[in-house]
Amino acid sequence: MKKIGMTTFIAGIGVCFVTAALAQGPQSSTMVPVESAMVKAVDGETPAAIAMLERLVNINSGTMNLPGVVAVKDVVAPQIEALGFKVRWVPMQGQVGRAGDLVAEHPCPAGTGKCGKRLLLIGHMDTVFEPTSSFQKYSIVPGTNGNVATGPGVMDMKGGLVVMLTALKAMKTAGVLDNAEVTIVLSGDEERHGEPVSISRGDMVAAAKKSDVALEFENSYRVDGTDIVRVGRRSALTWQLEAVGRSGHSSQIFRESMGYGAVYELVRILDQFRTELPEKGLTFNVGLMVGGATAAFTENGTGGTITGKTNVIPPVALASGDIRTLSNEQTERVEAKMRAIVADHLPKTGATITFQEAYPAMAESEGSRALVKQLNDVNTVLGLPQEEIMDPMLGGAGDIAFVAPYVPGLVGTGAMGDGAHAEGETVYLDSIPTQAKRMAVLMYRLSKD
Repeated sequence: MKKIGMTTFIAGIGVCFVTAALAQGPQSSTMVPVESAMVKAVDGETPAAIAMLERLVNINSGTMNLPGVVAVKDVVAPQIEALGFKVRWVPMQGQVGRAGDLVAEHPCPAGTGKCGKRLLLIGHMDTVFEPTSSFQKYSIVPGTNGNVATGPGVMDMKGGLVVMLTALKAMKTAGVLDNAEVTIVLSGDEERHGEPVSISRGDMVAAAKKSDVALEFENSYRVDGTDIVRVGRRSALTWQLEAVGRSGHSSQIFRESMGYGAVYELVRILDQFRTELPEKGLTFNVGLMVGGATAAFTENGTGGTITGKTNVIPPVALASGDIRTLSNEQTERVEAKMRAIVADHLPKTGATITFQEAYPAMAESEGSRALVKQLNDVNTVLGLPQEEIMDPMLGGAGDIAFVAPYVPGLVGTGAMGDGAHAEGETVYLDSIPTQAKRMAVLMYRLSKD
């Protein structure tokens, strides 16, 4: 759910940053020895991290391949447990038809809330590539000097899992993880979450309510030398529209006794959506339409069956699509406008619309922007370029939106590459140590804040 067009991306950049001091004072502008130790640890861990990435990518963990998701968990969980986390697996196959969540907790030894910011690290173990995909194996892209790898989920987001693990290992090596309060929640179904979300995202929301900051290790992007981070994600929800009308001989259509039929009612509604709904931050799409004497969607909603004749007024018409918004307030407002349009029927017709929320929105907040300032202070210390905020219009939805009502957060702290969700997806291998250094130092500073 994260793919963006790289050639159009630059238009979305353009946020100015001001250097911000952390509560650590002098440490915000100079690297202290423990931070240098973390940087050195990341460099030392990088070969093992790349090997781990290859191992994870070669495990098919398409969302609906539940054993594959569990297999990824079986690789990642011992790595986290070895760092001093208490790890548990929350299976969900019987409840929501998904593999489950990996939850890991690293308490503050001095007591809850006494190790600076309480950190929530989130991510996912699944990919969009099911076992039926022809895209299954990790490999190095020829002609890239060994710096670009390809494979299913190599960037989105098995690369992010490796960044997270590498950063935490660096903190452990430098002796600072012991005094940090960290919770990790890795979902097994981010690409196609289970219902109800009260269960499939229950662990994540519960952890957010006990945290101060969320870092989502989804993929990020590097464009013309500019590294990107996000502080907002648009929503993703679907709608389904059903229009009905009287059926009869086509010679009687538009007469008072017969009205306009279901297809004209459907088209009337969709055209009013087109002309009356547009506003900043909103996109809405019609993905599928059927109508006739009989019409029905297939069970999975990706096709339909219809019958009809040119001389029969159609009594039924269906359409489905999606909506993406910048905030939940915008979602509610747009849904209300759509319902009002649907209710203004043509003569002798009727229509209903239903909505199914897949992902809420993560609206940009001052708290999240403050985290970007802290991150850019880390970049200054590390001698890395400043990161810029991505226009949320250029990205998709994600799990952090479920925790956004409770904590500020950063999106896209994982690996960088191109082509997420498409065969040929790539990762820039040099982004893994770069991102791990950024996150290790940032998490350390937050644990002292």
